[in-house]
Parts: sequence; structure tokens; C-alpha cells
Amino acid sequence: MATNQDLVKSAGALQKPNNARINVVSGLLFTVMFGCGLAVTIALNNPLGVIGGTLLGLLLALSPKVANQWERGVVLRLGRYSGLRGPGLFWVIPLVDTVSDWIDQRVITTSFAAEQTLTADTVPVNVDAVLFWMVFDPEKAALEVQDYTQAISWAAQTALRDIIGRTSLVDLLRGRERIEDELQKLIDERTTPWGVTVQSVEMRDVVIPESLQDAMSREAQAEREKHARIILGQAEVEIAQLFQDAARAYESNPTALHLRAMNMLYEGLKEKGALMLVPSSAVESMGMGGLLGAAALQQQALTQQKQNQPPQP
Repeated sequence: MATNQDLVKSAGALQKPNNARINVVSGLLFTVMFGCGLAVTIALNNPLGVIGGTLLGLLLALSPKVANQWERGVVLRLGRYSGLRGPGLFWVIPLVDTVSDWIDQRVITTSFAAEQTLTADTVPVNVDAVLFWMVFDPEKAALEVQDYTQAISWAAQTALRDIIGRTSLVDLLRGRERIEDELQKLIDERTTPWGVTVQSVEMRDVVIPESLQDAMSREAQAEREKHARIILGQAEVEIAQLFQDAARAYESNPTALHLRAMNMLYEGLKEKGALMLVPSSAVESMGMGGLLGAAALQQQALTQQKQNQPPQP
């Protein structure tokens, strides 16, 4: 897991002022002025023409600037804010105007983390997250905060620690979407005065101690076993209720009871070598004596017939 300092450094490296941009217009101006100075030197035989042309070319080469489509240049005139420039080609007054910052207005991602942070139930966790943000007001981003990229990274980390500190471990593991929304709103409230809006926050990983992972695994296994036993007990209750309903139906309809008894005998004796044990009380109460005798005689006859049958060649 990357440390907080590494994450802040990587975030700060996203935006750096680049006042030494070289563009085609600057090179062309320098070439033209140097050529003019060289021509004057040849015409008047005066070497000051080359020196003057070179100095003037260098001075004019500082005037044109080029901003990319997604950038805005913050121009300061003698230290005071002059305005935003770009995208494309724009001009500044050499030695008077300076481009203090180049503001990237694309969506930027910043990784941040909270290491060994205690939850509301005093469990140490390590949380990694990714912040998606963009600059909607380049003027505020340049003037209201010293380094807005680093400030956003620190604001995200402190907000994440704050939310973890008032959230239990169970809610942290199960309610990621709610925590991400709450984190996004909290960070956005802090960065809006800087001209930065937070689009979303996504938690990548939540790491808990290994000992706690084992305890949670055992707890989950016990919970699943508990649910299995509850389901088995409920099934037993439902089966008993169905048997009770069946007994009531057979009590008022002896014919149905006899048919059920015959079906039980058929199902039990249709398989070869099957043995069926019937309680004596059932034989007396349901009149199954004759049925059992007939079934036994039929089974015995079939057995003798198979024994007397000559073997097939």
C-alpha cells in the first residue's frame, strides 16, 4: 500500500507551471529578427545589427504562448491578476506579464488512503480510494489556494479518516455506496471555494487485520449453520402439519386409507427382494391382514416359479 506522502507527491505532480514553453511562433519571431539583424549588418557593415536583432528576437519570442485545448493560462501583470488566456495562441507583454499557472480542466484522478484508522468500534483498517475531480473555475484554483492539487489530496484524506472514525466496521464493509456518496459530498464542500468540483469517490480496498478476518470467517460460518438448522426445523414443522391434515382426511374416509395402504404395499414390494415392516397396530386398525397375506403368498409364488424355471441356454 502506498504511503500518504507518496500519494500526495503523485497528486502534486499532476499540475506544474510551465513558463518555458517553446512554440513555433516564438521560434519564427526569433528567426525573423535575427535575419533582419544579419541583413542590417551586411548592408551597413555594422555588427551591432546582429546583436540588436538577436536581443529583439529573444524579447519578442517571450510574447507568444500556446495553451492546449484543455488548459487555461493564468496571466499576472506586474504581480496582479490580469486574466485567463487560452486555449490556443495568445500574447503577453514580455517582462511585464507572466503565466503563473497552467490549469488543466480535464477530469483528474487522485489516489488517497487512510492507514491504520480506527472505526467507530475501534477496529484498525487501511482504506484505499480514488477521487475523480475537475477544475470548474481556474481563477479560484490559481488565486484562492497555494497548491490546489495537494490541498485536494489532503482534504480527501482527512475526510476519509473522519468518516471511518464514525462508521462501524460492518457498515464500512456493507455500505460502500453510502459512504462513497457521503465522502464525495464532504470533499466537494471543502473544495468548491477553490474552484474544484468532485464528481465521484470510489473505494478500492478495505484491509482489516488477519486475526479479525479469521474471527469474521468463523462468525459467518456459525451464522450460516444457524440458518440451516432454522430452515430444517421449519421444514419439520411443515411436514408434521401436513401429516396432521392427512390424518384428519383419512379419519373421515376409510376407503382412502385402505387405498393408501395398498399403495404402500405395492411400492414396498414391487422391488426385487424388498422387505417391508408394518406395525401390528396398523394391520389391525386398517384391515391390512388379508392384504399382507395375499401379498406374501404372491411373492412366495413368484419366487418358487423362478426357482423351478429351467436355466436358459
